Amino acid sequence: MFEIACAASDLQDGQARWCSVRGEEVAVYRVDGEYFASEDRCSHGSTSLSDGELDGHEIECPLHHGSFDIRTGVPVALPCIKAIRVFPIRIENGNVLVSLDS
Repeated sequence: MFEIACAASDLQDGQARWCSVRGEEVAVYRVDGEYFASEDRCSHGSTSLSDGELDGHEIECPLHHGSFDIRTGVPVALPCIKAIRVFPIRIENGNVLVSLDS
């Protein structure tokens, strides 16, 4: 089931944003006009990824400086070695919808 995370207009290109979906912390990203979503916690130490630097399709953990591919959740730089969850996403009626049920 898809649920509203935020308004699509809340994100500028190259930006990450924290959202709450059913009480779960979710990071929503906009890159080159496309939207992506992942859990908002770094798998290495529970830091909020939405506070990190977004560089293309990689989000850098603001605490450990490891990074993840926001399309797949796969870690791409140490010290992060465990993947984060990514969620299906769609845009509908100007809103970013996320499904946590994947």
